[in-house]
Amino acid sequence: MNVIKSFCLMIMTIAMNQVYGQYNDLWIPDTLSGTQFNLNLVDTFAQMRPGNQTITEGVNNKFWGPTLFFNQGDTVHMNIQSFLNDSTTIHWHGMHLPAVMDGGPHQVIPPGTIWQPYWKVTNNAATYWYHPHLHMMTQEQMTKGLGGFIIVRDPIEAALALPRTYGVDDIPLALTSRRFDASNAFVTTNTSYGDYMLTNGTLNAQVSLPKQMVRLRILNAEMERAYNLGFSDNRTFYIIATDGGLVDAPTPVTRVIVGVGERIEILVDLQNDVVGSTLDLKAYNGGFSLGFPGGEPNPNGQFGSLLNNTTFTVLHINVSNPTSNPITSMPATLVNNTYWTAADATVNRTINVTNGNPGGQPFDLDNTPFALNTINKTINLNTIEKWTITNNNVFGHSFHIHDVEFKIISRTVNNVGTFDEGWKDVLYLPVNSSATFVARFDDYADPEHPFMYHCHFAPHEDGGMMGQFVVVDNSTNIQEQQEAKEFSLFPNPSKDKLHIAFQGENFEVYYIKIMDAVGRTVYMLPRPQVQNGIDISQLTPGHYFLQLTEEKTKLTTTQQFIKE
Repeated sequence: MNVIKSFCLMIMTIAMNQVYGQYNDLWIPDTLSGTQFNLNLVDTFAQMRPGNQTITEGVNNKFWGPTLFFNQGDTVHMNIQSFLNDSTTIHWHGMHLPAVMDGGPHQVIPPGTIWQPYWKVTNNAATYWYHPHLHMMTQEQMTKGLGGFIIVRDPIEAALALPRTYGVDDIPLALTSRRFDASNAFVTTNTSYGDYMLTNGTLNAQVSLPKQMVRLRILNAEMERAYNLGFSDNRTFYIIATDGGLVDAPTPVTRVIVGVGERIEILVDLQNDVVGSTLDLKAYNGGFSLGFPGGEPNPNGQFGSLLNNTTFTVLHINVSNPTSNPITSMPATLVNNTYWTAADATVNRTINVTNGNPGGQPFDLDNTPFALNTINKTINLNTIEKWTITNNNVFGHSFHIHDVEFKIISRTVNNVGTFDEGWKDVLYLPVNSSATFVARFDDYADPEHPFMYHCHFAPHEDGGMMGQFVVVDNSTNIQEQQEAKEFSLFPNPSKDKLHIAFQGENFEVYYIKIMDAVGRTVYMLPRPQVQNGIDISQLTPGHYFLQLTEEKTKLTTTQQFIKE
């Protein structure tokens, strides 16, 4: 009997190995935690598939970047050093933070520059992400791999019996696709969709998950494609969080649409699965009408893809033995969210998706293509507003707003669905529909640096489907001074730390830029904490200029110093 059992096990193992050979093990990003984060942006190469290596861009890595763990209440300091050949930005998607730290199109990081934003983490526990946001270069840089996850922890989430062993029963999944040319280079122009599925940068990805409750943190990191997700056996799974935090209670579904930029966290119960069995997480994208992103029927061309209007596997799952301390049940309730309602709003705004006609004119918002110097909306600090986004046009979109999380309160198509639950910063907007949300614009007022709202399809935002808003504080009336404040630098020359001596009363510093002798920016320091000096130890010896912008007046003064 034991011989027969051993023989059967051997045959099953051989068969499993043959099946597994079709797949590649899922890459799970490394992690960084604490309050100080060093991120190096690099041009590099990666072996994405057989043949030539692919030219990529990464963060501390060859493709994609580390997952950053933040604790709610901490102040996090980012040290971003760009070794790229092109300028870029890094946007902290979903983070509530000052506009000057946001990493939108205005906070450009030139090659060879260090950018040091920081902010207090006030977000709820949830899955966020970071990615480039340079105008007209977003698609190229995202395609090459710049980006990464952010996971925020808070006491409410930590008190729940949920899977949270990263990489074991708590798995981040960045879903996207790529098109390759004959030399294995990414195609980054004149294309909206990839031909081959990449999950965490892995082609034909597989993962072993334990026979217990498992948490999947799913991000749609596509250029344009939406995903209608479900499992190959049509099992029920449970949404426990959306973009900005936990939902009130686990929501059972068998399918969920995730638009570009959206995140969901789901629980999957594998306790009744046999160890060694398999199932697939799939995109049930076949059969959608034209207008669903990725629903175009053509297999090639700018709007075509081998994956378009098909059902395809996103992740192959092999069920393995449970861990020593498994999560085996699901909380009945998660959190008690209190949402703003339409009655709370004192300002109503409407935004329309416009243009994008069959003649090739790009999409825009309110017939106004994006311009860096145009402020489209001015919002008073601490105002609760109701926004209605209307898409009476030819295609679906993902609408994203920076800085705030909102609550979707109504839709004209399909009502408010399960993918709308909880706090959101992205909403999927089907063709010929409207969606309305309510948000509060609190904490951060800055008339100089705007926040963005835009379609999160990279080809659309690169084409100008973006607007800008500033948040202003009308409770104070500061008379602008006509002269810039004076200061001096010491010690000068300096080797490690450079200090600022203010002439007269101290004043708040809004921004510091340090430029080398030929005017190239090497340091970008938004609202620096100058009381302990500025660390210039990474600079090479030579002559530099420090340009200081004062907080209240936004006037700028420049002083020269020498780095020994």
